[in-house]
Amino acid sequence: MRGHYVARCSNRCYIDSMSSQPEITQRDLRMRSKEIMDAVEHGQAFTVTRDGRSIGELVPLRQRRRFVSRAEFVAMSRTAPAIDTDAFRADQDAAADQATGAYDR
Repeated sequence: MRGHYVARCSNRCYIDSMSSQPEITQRDLRMRSKEIMDAVEHGQAFTVTRDGRSIGELVPLRQRRRFVSRAEFVAMSRTAPAIDTDAFRADQDAAADQATGAYDR
């Protein structure tokens, strides 16, 4: 998506100075649904209003990533905090002991 999308809508539509989320009226949503849904698909969120009151938000769904490339994993790992492997194993053993102890009763 090129640039920042600003909804063209009635004079009730504006961009709040505290937020970059435009308000659209229920009528605008009904009349221009394809254009608005295309903007949502490209990441734009909207606040929907009726009679001047906010009644809901139209926000894009977060896309689940299923794959992280090796290069990305390496880059993320470089900034990860160091792990004390002995302390980690002790925590895992303690958790496993608690879990198996719960079934022994």
